[in-house]
Amino acid sequence: MRLSRPFFQLPVLFDVDRLQAEVAALPPEAWVPHPDGLAGNSAARLISAGGGETDSVHGQMLPTPWLAGSPYLRQVLAGFGVVWSRSRLMRLAPGVGVPEHADINYHWHTRVRLHIPVFTRPEVRFHCDGQSVHMAAGEAWIFDNWRRHHVENGAQADRIHLVADTTGTAAFWRFACSEPPPRDQWRTVAWNPAARPRLLTERNARSAVMPAAEVELLVGDLRTEVALAADTPEHRARAARFERLLESFVQDWRQLCALHGVAGEGREAFRELAGAVREAARPLAEGLVMRTNNAGAFLVLEKRVLQHLVAAEAV
Repeated sequence: MRLSRPFFQLPVLFDVDRLQAEVAALPPEAWVPHPDGLAGNSAARLISAGGGETDSVHGQMLPTPWLAGSPYLRQVLAGFGVVWSRSRLMRLAPGVGVPEHADINYHWHTRVRLHIPVFTRPEVRFHCDGQSVHMAAGEAWIFDNWRRHHVENGAQADRIHLVADTTGTAAFWRFACSEPPPRDQWRTVAWNPAARPRLLTERNARSAVMPAAEVELLVGDLRTEVALAADTPEHRARAARFERLLESFVQDWRQLCALHGVAGEGREAFRELAGAVREAARPLAEGLVMRTNNAGAFLVLEKRVLQHLVAAEAV
């Protein structure tokens, strides 16, 4: 999700000792390797599809057994009053980092990632769009993950953050992005052993076919970001043809939705249109990038739109 600046620190503080005690109590089997195989990166799943050991972002999100056994972590998450998607503890080994990248997938178009550091040291730095911060234990931060960002753990100890994804309520966004009061007036969330808070989690069920209005929204947003890697007559001509292709795609998808609806009828016609757009866009997008993060225009079209147009049929 795009924000008006790289980082926002939320005016709230958490009980570091209690956070650390619950995380330290997790057994070794709670920790799994990073899904992309990044060395030194591991995670413990707290909210996942069906509450299971999966990194899927689709389905009914539920607490895992690891969160069920961590009542303060649950209290922390529930206290924001938002609906949570996939949420994890993310661990970086000493001397390890997360390579620079931008989050361009469909999941991130409407979601922001909340970070609450649990174990960290001053040598851990989070970089986003040329700015760098140290997120201290017990603080809460969000950042603009559409911009290029990376993390460096320069400490001789593991870095562990509570990392949770949400679209956020209006109240959450006012709290997160308004001018904060002085730090000594920030709310402190103490451990309350009697609390039994209700945790709100996403029911992210995909429609069989992406509705025309959502396609128009996603493609329109992409079109505002398209820029030339090099300003040449060839690139300008290609950009104009790419723009016309996307406009035509939205119009044709809207017509197919009008004809078949979005419940799954006419799947083959939708797939044929998506495939035709993919083949036409690939050469046209050569030399076209996103203005903010320099990601390739075709890659963003593929990851944010084309891969999510038609859901697989249930077996």
